[in-house]
Amino acid sequence: MSQKPYGVNELREMFLSYFESKGHLRLPSFSLIPQNDQSLLLINSGMAPMKPYFKGEVEPPRRRVCTCQKCIRTGDIENIGKTARHGTYFEMLGNFSFGDYFKHEAIAWCREFLTKVVGLDENRLYPSIYENDEEAFEIWNKEIGVAADRIFRFGKSDNFWEHGSGPCGPCSEVYYDRGEKYGCGSPDCKVGCECDRFMEVWNNVFSQFDNDGQGNYTELAQKNIDTGMGLERLAVVCQDVNSLFDVDTVMNITNHVTAITGASYGQSVKTDVSLRVITDHIRASTFMIADGVQPTNEGRGYVLRRLLRRAARHGKLLGVNKPFLYEVVETVIKENESHYTYLRERAAHVIRVVKNEEENFARTIDIGMRIFSEKLAEHKAAGATVFSGADAFLLSDTYGFPIDLTVEMLEDEGMTVDMEKYVACREEQRIRAREDRKKMGDLGWAGIDLGLDNTPTQFVGYEEIGCEAKVLAVCVGEEVTGSITGGEKGIIVLDKTPFYAEMGGQVADHGVICIDEIKFQVTNVLKDKGGKYLHHGTMLSGTIKVDDSVWAVIDTERRSAIMRAHSATHLLQKALVGVLGDHVHQAGSLVEPDRLRFDFTHYSALTAEELAKVDAVVQATVLEGYPIDIREMSIDEAKEMGATALFSEKYGDTVRVVNMGGYSIELCGGTHLDNTAKVGPFRIESEGSVASGVRRIEAITGKECLADMERNRKLLYAACAELKTKPADLVDKIHGQIDEIKALKRNIESFKTKEVAGEADRFLFGAKEISGLRVLTATVPNADAGKLRQMGDLLRDKASNVVAVLSAVNDGKITFLAVCGKDAIAKGVKAGDLVRQVCTACGGSGGGKPDSAMGGGKDVMKLDDALAMVDDFVASKV
Repeated sequence: MSQKPYGVNELREMFLSYFESKGHLRLPSFSLIPQNDQSLLLINSGMAPMKPYFKGEVEPPRRRVCTCQKCIRTGDIENIGKTARHGTYFEMLGNFSFGDYFKHEAIAWCREFLTKVVGLDENRLYPSIYENDEEAFEIWNKEIGVAADRIFRFGKSDNFWEHGSGPCGPCSEVYYDRGEKYGCGSPDCKVGCECDRFMEVWNNVFSQFDNDGQGNYTELAQKNIDTGMGLERLAVVCQDVNSLFDVDTVMNITNHVTAITGASYGQSVKTDVSLRVITDHIRASTFMIADGVQPTNEGRGYVLRRLLRRAARHGKLLGVNKPFLYEVVETVIKENESHYTYLRERAAHVIRVVKNEEENFARTIDIGMRIFSEKLAEHKAAGATVFSGADAFLLSDTYGFPIDLTVEMLEDEGMTVDMEKYVACREEQRIRAREDRKKMGDLGWAGIDLGLDNTPTQFVGYEEIGCEAKVLAVCVGEEVTGSITGGEKGIIVLDKTPFYAEMGGQVADHGVICIDEIKFQVTNVLKDKGGKYLHHGTMLSGTIKVDDSVWAVIDTERRSAIMRAHSATHLLQKALVGVLGDHVHQAGSLVEPDRLRFDFTHYSALTAEELAKVDAVVQATVLEGYPIDIREMSIDEAKEMGATALFSEKYGDTVRVVNMGGYSIELCGGTHLDNTAKVGPFRIESEGSVASGVRRIEAITGKECLADMERNRKLLYAACAELKTKPADLVDKIHGQIDEIKALKRNIESFKTKEVAGEADRFLFGAKEISGLRVLTATVPNADAGKLRQMGDLLRDKASNVVAVLSAVNDGKITFLAVCGKDAIAKGVKAGDLVRQVCTACGGSGGGKPDSAMGGGKDVMKLDDALAMVDDFVASKV
């Protein structure tokens, strides 16, 4: 089987389908955000989400599983773009066995997939094993038939996987020889060499031992298989390209970046680095945001912020001085949505987050760049090669200029940063801030010292929409102050409040804190561990100071919309349990004005019928108009009533029970309606996967639902107007249009076939005769590889003595097709030899069968010379 240049999306599906045929359960990729794993910021391997299965903490859905897992690694972010090997985002193909099959099957399937399914040349594959793993050696040598001198033995550092104590074992990797053109030229170049010739494409980890942490190993009763193969690496091999940046889906993203920036890939090393950084980082960022990561200053949010800002800075280096990354998101989604279908659903959100972060950074970087340039000039004037740590901290702390960006820019200037001093300055600032804010709690504001006890804010928002209150503390920026003035953003702490603070999945109330015409606009409310409500917002006019008496009032329209969505969430959970079964439990939620998101445990996607039934049940309970009774009681009383609680929550002795006419009874601290009828219209917008065994439903209620219905009504009538029909006849009209389009397409295809046949006849008429063979060359305009093959087949069928080389040029790249009739082959003229000759002349490569072969070339200027070689080549063979 000859190797084909399969695309990334093809290879992913081939792998998963192959292992499904071997009895594996195909699982969707887990989220990049680890679930119940505090050891990782982001999923960085195919095995990482499987740890609970390997450890026996969770029963796997099946003992054989296969996945294509999204991964992020940022440990070597500084090398991104500078080398062909480094990338932050990649996909890891994996097949896993939890106490089922072991080495024999894992190795055999590995070999079969690479050679029989993908079509890699078995003579270019080299397995490696752990130096003492004789079992693996026997399987490769005796069962698979690989010669002993082609099996490489490596030590513990290369071919033994372990991470502290626990399950571990030897590895067997498979390397592919990409050819001398990718090598280092050393006569000692072989598997294990640091050059790019021998590329690792597969890694089988045989988890068969338990390490007690002291270097003592015992055999595991349940032996496992953990296989990893980089999808992009496999594509590099199949497509015979230089690096992961050159594979089809990634290069298409780069092409979009070049179109925006005007830079050309291959123009210069510096330009290529910037193009690769932008491509890699926007690819990673798109998937991170789609999985729920938001740009922040810590944790995984900081990883995302750093990637976006680094990409934006490289855009500036290419002359782009406006937000542009958000435009590339569409191409990232287009290249990946065939497998990751949820990307299209979340496209608008991803674009919005990226654009917002770009705009924020643009404001930061312009000021920071000016200060940086001034400081850099001062250092150079003084002959310094080490940039002051204090100045680096000033840039970061005062101007928001990221330290990693300072480090990177100084590297370009041949300078370093005094990181020891930078860290010292940062720690001094943290100590000062901690002292200043020691009363403001877990949100970075450790609480308020009122000179009394740690009395929590009195919440009156269940009963009142507004109340008089006393100002206890005011914060502006990162400091506790005595007052806040017009235009400033900050926090106000009151002794009591009607504002619901963000918690339990419900967003906070908005509103105002005022003294007559003096107003503070509240845009968020958080609650610290001490029970104080922190009202975040902006001072619109006047001044509010500590000890002032103020009037605090919520936005009642927003509160009503939130209550509609929250009460609907309870009805939705009850409906899901009724339709799907008692295994359904809440796994998370978000309640916003007339919009809700509900995560729940379930093993598979809901069918269209199930979704329709859930939707109908919720709407029916809304129409029932159940009264909603909310009371506080003991936890034992609530249990006797059959109240539903969250497994992950800890409850006190007294709980708040929301009872909807006896239909739905839940423990809940949120705000609710007094009757289910007030939910109004309800509609499920989407259903999808969040993680293995966890599904997500998003729905709208009330005014949001009415607005959506009106938008759909307008779209319906607009479509009817375009097609000149009535709503009742629209579907039939569309079917008619589709049938008409199909007929037109058939006519076009028929015309194209006749056109190709006519061209083939013209080519044969103009062919040269060389020793009884009809030899022809031609460049076919506006032709792709499919059209060349069609024309080649026609030529070969029409004349058994034909020798033809056809070419087409698209996007600066040449595609060659060579065909030889049976009489030409009999005389020693073979298409595979011929296509290699012309491809080499144009700086490319190719190959194939004696009767038909294809290849490519890079140098369009040499195309005519290459075609001119054909006559001499044929003459030399006959």
